[in-house]
Amino acid sequence: MKNFLLIIFSLLSLVVSAQKKDKKKTSESSKPDTRISLTADNWEFQNGKVQFETYETRPSMKIAANAGTVVLKNTSFVNGTIEYDFIPVDAMFASLYFHWQDNKENECFYFRTGTCEDSTAMDVVQYAPHVSGINLWDLLGQYQGNGYLLKTKWNHVKVVISGSQMRAYLNDMQKPILEIPRLEGNTSKGTIGFDGESVISNLVIKMDETENLPAVAGVDLTSHDPRYLRNWQVSKPFETPEKVDFSYDFIPKPDQTWETIAAERMGLINLTRKFGGAEKRRMVWLKLNVESKSDQNKKINLGFSDEVWVMLNGRLLYTDKNSYGLPMMKVPFGRCSIENSSFSIPFKTGKNEILIGVANDFFGWGIVARLEDMKGIRVGNK
Repeated sequence: MKNFLLIIFSLLSLVVSAQKKDKKKTSESSKPDTRISLTADNWEFQNGKVQFETYETRPSMKIAANAGTVVLKNTSFVNGTIEYDFIPVDAMFASLYFHWQDNKENECFYFRTGTCEDSTAMDVVQYAPHVSGINLWDLLGQYQGNGYLLKTKWNHVKVVISGSQMRAYLNDMQKPILEIPRLEGNTSKGTIGFDGESVISNLVIKMDETENLPAVAGVDLTSHDPRYLRNWQVSKPFETPEKVDFSYDFIPKPDQTWETIAAERMGLINLTRKFGGAEKRRMVWLKLNVESKSDQNKKINLGFSDEVWVMLNGRLLYTDKNSYGLPMMKVPFGRCSIENSSFSIPFKTGKNEILIGVANDFFGWGIVARLEDMKGIRVGNK
C-alpha cells in the first residue's frame, strides 16, 4: 500500500510540474508580436515614392529610388527584435534604421546590395550610426560581415537589440551575420525606418524579446593593450582657406587652449563625436607628451581620416591623406584603421611633444595610434 501511494504521489507531482511548465511557456509566448501594417497611414514618406500594394501575394511596401528614409509613425522602440522580408532593387544600398530620432541621430544596419549572391564579399552587411548628421562608416570598419544576399527573391532579416548590443541574421536564423558588442550611436530609443529601393513585407516588431542577448556592452579586445595612445589634448576646430591643404600658420601658438579627449573602443579618437561634421573643410590639432629614457626609434601604426600632419618637437615628421575614392586612399577602402600607415618616431632623451593635425572633408574624422611597444617611455600630458 505504501509503495502504491508513493507511485500515486510521484505521478501527481509530475502532472503538477508539467502544468507549471506549460503555464510558464504559455506566459512567455503570450507576449504579443506586433505585425506592422504596411499601409500609407502608418508611415511617413515622400509623396509618390512609396507604394503599398500586394506583391507576390504578400501585402508589401515598395520603396522607389531616391525615396529617402521611410519612417514608421507613433513607435518608440528600445529593445527587442525586428524581423522582415525584403527584395533588394537598389544597386548599392538597402538600410534598416532603429532608435531613429531624425536623420542626424540614429542607428543604421544596412546591406551593400551590389554584393548580391557573392558570399566572398567582406561587406555584404555593415553597421554605422549617424552622429550629428555624419555616418560613421569610415571610422567603424570592424562592423561588417559577409553573407549570401538573394538578388531577386525574398530575404529574411532578423535584428535583435538589447541595451548596448545588437545581433543580426540574414536568411540563416541559426548563425548571426553580424554581432555588434556596443552600439555606437547617441540614441537609445526611437522609431524604425527603411531606405533604399526595395520591397518590404512581413514586418514584425517584438518589443523586449531579446533572445538572451546581454544588455551590457561586450568586451573591447584592445582595452588591455597599453600600446594604444588613448589620451590626448585637442584644440578647437578651425576652417582652412579654400585650396590650402596646410600652412605653418596653422601650427598652434603658445597661447593655444586645449581640452582633453579620450579614445573610444579600438583606440579611436572620435573627433566626429566631439565636434560633429561641417560643410567646409576643418582641422584640429592633437597633442601628446612622451617621456623617453633614451634616444630611440619607435614604430607607430597610425590610422586616420581624412588627412594628417605629424610633428615631433616642432619638426614635421610625416604627412599623408586617406581620401575615399581617390588614388591616395588607404587600405582598407579609405577607412580609418590601424592598417592605414606606419612610420618611425625618433624620440630624444627626455620630454617629447607629438602634434598631429587632422583635417576632415568627408564623413567621420579621427585617428587611432599604436606604438610597437612601451619600453623606455612614459606617455602623458601632465
